[in-house]
Amino acid sequence: MSEVGELYKRILLPLDGSALAERALPHAIAQAKRFEAEIILLKVIESLPRRGGLAYGAFERAEKELKTWAREYLEGVAANLKEQGIPVQVATVIDDPHKAIVWFAESNQVDLIVMCTRGQSGLSRWLIGSVADRVVRGAKIPVLLVRAQKTST
Repeated sequence: MSEVGELYKRILLPLDGSALAERALPHAIAQAKRFEAEIILLKVIESLPRRGGLAYGAFERAEKELKTWAREYLEGVAANLKEQGIPVQVATVIDDPHKAIVWFAESNQVDLIVMCTRGQSGLSRWLIGSVADRVVRGAKIPVLLVRAQKTST
C-alpha cells in the first residue's frame, strides 16, 4: 500500500464561475496541502447550439471569447492558490459538463475530483439532472462532493 502522502497527487476542481461552485475551493485546498498535491482548475464551456441564422464564424468567435473569459477567470483563482504555495494548472474544455469532467480526469491521471453540488432536490433535480450525480456515477476515481446551498440574504 502506498504512503498516505502519495494518495492524491492531482486534484481536479471543476468551476463554473459561480460563488456556489467556489465553495468547494477550501476543501480542494485542504486536500492539496495535506497530500502535497497539485490542483487542476477546470472550466467546462457548454457547446453553443448550432442553429440557423448565424454564420459558422460567429460561433467560433463566441466560443473563443468564452474560452478567453474562462481562462482569465481560472487564472485569477490560480493566482490565489499559487500565493499559498499550491501547484496549480488551468484548463478549459468545450463539452457537456459531466462528460468533460469525467473524460478530463481519466485523460490527465487525476486522483481526486472535488466539486460542489447545487443543492437541488426533488423535481428540479429529476428534470434537469445533476452534474455532480453524473460525475459520481461516471468517474473511476474518488469524488469529494461539497454540499452547497445558496445562502438567503
